Formats: sequence, structure tokens, C-alpha cells
Amino acid sequence: MGYYIDLESITIDQYKEKLDSGYLPPSRMILKEKLDERLDHFKNMGLTNVKELIQTLKKKEKLEEFSKVDCLSVDYLKILLRELNSILPKPNKINEFPDISEETVSKLEEIGIKNTQKLYDRIITKINRKELSEETGISEEEILELTKLTDLSRIKWVGVNFARMLYDLGFDTVEKASEADPVNLHKRINKINKEKGIYKGHIGLNDIRIFVNAANEVPQEVEY
Repeated sequence: MGYYIDLESITIDQYKEKLDSGYLPPSRMILKEKLDERLDHFKNMGLTNVKELIQTLKKKEKLEEFSKVDCLSVDYLKILLRELNSILPKPNKINEFPDISEETVSKLEEIGIKNTQKLYDRIITKINRKELSEETGISEEEILELTKLTDLSRIKWVGVNFARMLYDLGFDTVEKASEADPVNLHKRINKINKEKGIYKGHIGLNDIRIFVNAANEVPQEVEY
């Protein structure tokens, strides 16, 4: 499957169900309105999957064409594209993870690995990780730590600090994150955040529910 979810495998109908049942931030709740009418319009235009929908909405002329449809609007289309793009999170930079030494970062950069996407293909299996350890001189223990931080980074909206918090709390893989109880995780995340002052504000329960829901969408490929 690879670092990212295969967007071609997600049909318009499947994405419709995802929006209907999933948790969304208040700023994106408009995506639940007129759901059938809006997404059926894209299907009627011949679009069959999420990849095609993203590619189409990125075209300025298509965006203008769609905005003339009664059930659509420029604001709605922009929010929809923003939500669709968030399915493929921007890779995290290795040098921005807390508690990863400069020496380790330097050794990885020497072989062209600067972010989690580049690292991913080198750490999927135990054999991969052993080979990477031998090539770079980085201990297998630290390679495993980086593997778990990379795995967590595949979940949308998980930046370096949140990945580190999850790792420290024991929710250190996509599988464990997907099985987390949102209420329990919410309490533990805010406790560690209060102790360490990582984020200024309180992390909402709905944000954690969105996170757990997103974790369930990420293929579990890494061998532990």
C-alpha cells in the first residue's frame, strides 16, 4: 500500500459514508449538509473515486463550473478540497521530532532520508530496520522508535509533537491508536500536555475522536 492511503480505492459512495458517520471540526460541518445531493452530482459527472475528485477540484475551470450548480458553492468546494487533501498528511521532518539526536538526524540525512515518507520504505519489516541500522550505525532500538513515530505520522493531523505524546503514552503504532478509547486517551493527552506545556490550549474530546477515526483508516503495514 505504501505511506499513503490509496485514494483510487475509495469510491465516492464510500467517501460519502465516511463524511456522514465521521467526526468533523466545526469549521467543516458544512460537508455533512446536502451530502447525497452534492456527492451524487460528482458521480453523475463521471467521477468514481476520491483521487479523481481531488484532481478535478484542483482545476480552476472545474471549480468555477461546479460553483454554478445550485447545491454547490465556492466556499463549500474549497472546504471539501481541504478535507480531501487532509487524507494525505504532509510528512513530518525527522529533525523536528523531540528527543531525536542531531547525530541520528545527520546519519539519516547522509543517505537522503529527511522525512517520515522517505524513511517509511526502509522500516516496514524487521529485516528492513536491521539493514538500516547496519548501514547508518544507528541502534536498532532507536530505529524502532523512529519507525513508530513514522507510523503515527501517517495519521492525518499528527504532527511531530502529537506523535511524540502518543509514543510516550504507549499509543505508539497505528494499530494501538486505532484501538484507543477516545475518552481515556483524551484525559491522558491533556494530562501530559498540562505537565509539559506542549500546546497552549486544551485538546477537545471531539479532536481525539477525529484522530481515532482517522487512525482506523490507515493501513496497518508495519511489522513489529
